[in-house]
Amino acid sequence: MTATGSRPSPAHTGSTAKSDSRAHMAIIQGVIGSLMMLVGSVGTGWIANGSPMVRHPLVIELRVNVWGVYGCTVLLTVGAMLLIRSWLRLGQRLRGWPHGSLRTVMIAVIAWSLPLFLAVPIYSRDVYAYIGQGRLMLAGKDPYVEGISSLDNWFMLGADPEWAEARTPYGPYFLWIAAGVVRLTNAQPDASVMLFRAVAYVGVVLCMIYVPKLARLHGINGARALWIAVANPLFLISFVASAHNDALMVGLAVAGVYAAATKYPLLGILLVTGSIGIKPITILLLPFIGLLWAGKGASWPRRFVIWAATALLSFGILAVSGYADNLGLGWAWALLDPTPGYTGYSPSGFLGQQVERVGNFFGQPGDALASVFRQVLQYAAIALVLVLMFVGGDRRIVRRMALAFSAVVLLSPIIQPWYILWLIPLLAATGIKDNWQIRILYIVITFFVVFGAQDQLSVWPFIDLSVSVSQVAFVITVAFTLYLALIDPRTRTLLTHGGFRGWVDPGPPQVAAGTTAHKD
Repeated sequence: MTATGSRPSPAHTGSTAKSDSRAHMAIIQGVIGSLMMLVGSVGTGWIANGSPMVRHPLVIELRVNVWGVYGCTVLLTVGAMLLIRSWLRLGQRLRGWPHGSLRTVMIAVIAWSLPLFLAVPIYSRDVYAYIGQGRLMLAGKDPYVEGISSLDNWFMLGADPEWAEARTPYGPYFLWIAAGVVRLTNAQPDASVMLFRAVAYVGVVLCMIYVPKLARLHGINGARALWIAVANPLFLISFVASAHNDALMVGLAVAGVYAAATKYPLLGILLVTGSIGIKPITILLLPFIGLLWAGKGASWPRRFVIWAATALLSFGILAVSGYADNLGLGWAWALLDPTPGYTGYSPSGFLGQQVERVGNFFGQPGDALASVFRQVLQYAAIALVLVLMFVGGDRRIVRRMALAFSAVVLLSPIIQPWYILWLIPLLAATGIKDNWQIRILYIVITFFVVFGAQDQLSVWPFIDLSVSVSQVAFVITVAFTLYLALIDPRTRTLLTHGGFRGWVDPGPPQVAAGTTAHKD
């Protein structure tokens, strides 16, 4: 690679052109996958009962006929798996990350996301709950007290009945956005989905801008960081097709961290406060923003003063914002009273199940033991956050922030697929090594894309199917995953290259040419 600002040699230019040409093939394949998902979403995506789409002849044809349902299931599933392969191949074809790679990755993100922007919601229908929360705001009701089931005709707008009586876990700023969307669209579901997607895409754009910037600040190649964090299929599906508000939360958080790391701490606090106002979980970033504000060599008294100032400024803004709509600090319940239960694939959920089995085997109350075990893991996460706050001084603050955030999410009993996307931008920007770290990421991204492909399919209940669409999707995704891991000559070495050493050897450093690692 050439140093930043220098002119590449002719040989390097030729190599770059060849790399770009090969990378564009991966981009085209990804576009095909995204287009397949767009078409497949019409027959298996989440359409609100009150949407005019349910009366469109094409939609009826695809959702009423068995061939249409199965065909759309195959298109959606194969398209998602093709998008995974394209992402993996893009990383392979840009290996070494030559000059111009950042532009290529940005083109891939835009090209792969545009068809998903137009798709029927897939992998989740939370976006329809956002409409209900906007209606609650316009009706003068408190979303922190009442669920959307208190609204007339709420079911026709597509929200999941399982969450109809739940209080909102979102911050006041997102409730303002939801109210604004509903005011503009009069709660028309299709128009509302598109506006919520536009809001989410703002977060995507912020990540596209600030993940590479934050990476370069830490001496990490910005193109590789962007490829890991934003071009991956789980990010595009969850934050564009599903329109999760987490996209805006993450985008504001990354922008805020970058601002604080470049000596603009007040702007950083404002941006992270905006992120908290979307979803409160990013409150975890504030202590580390305070450390960045305190600066290198800060004494402990100064750190404590800065921590207090950071908290007062952020919480004061949120308090004033909440009282503007009589919401107060109702958002705090999401931190103090988390959703009960667990997901079986989370470390806490899976290990808790094993504790329960062992307890029952020995005649002990397994369920109670599992509950205690999960609580211990949550307390352990809090302890890790405190350790990372107090140990390490002014070294690698953003990396410690990323690890603290990761501990809280990964040791929580409930991990939704898109929760992983909260962590990846900060981890990628501070360095994901080309060993077990990137390989685990391949596995996790693929797992959650596969999981969503067979778990979140919408088929009208009166359709008589001899085999469920979930089973069809499961077979396709497992077969495609095995193909990528065992047969495809291009991707099958991703997990096995170098044998055991390939898992532990960090490999060549993926640093930005001409930069020096930033120590926060």
